[in-house]
Amino acid sequence: MIDKKTSRRRRAAKTRARIHRQEAVRLTVHRTNLHIYAQVIAADGSSVLASASTLEKEVRAQAGNGGNKQAAALVGKRIAEKAKAAGVSEVAFDRSGFSYHGRVKALAEAAREGGLKF
Repeated sequence: MIDKKTSRRRRAAKTRARIHRQEAVRLTVHRTNLHIYAQVIAADGSSVLASASTLEKEVRAQAGNGGNKQAAALVGKRIAEKAKAAGVSEVAFDRSGFSYHGRVKALAEAAREGGLKF
């Protein structure tokens, strides 16, 4: 029997393989019950170009609780700003096997509003 974590990791691996073939810069998202994290990773996977999370002092001051959609939207806005500052405007969205709804969706929509294309 396959557990939830194994299934998510399998889905994530399939997505990452497709993104690797595209040779695209990727916006990857990871979520826990308490926090959400986003990173913009170079096409070759060698370096992190930008990162944002609910652990950052500025986000915590605005959101308070890091485990809700409002906090995810703030992280999405911040990652878009940081990516643009790093010279990245187009990314492939890597949801790490998580369902595209709730906090993951809020982060993605905020990043799009911030000017990232995916």
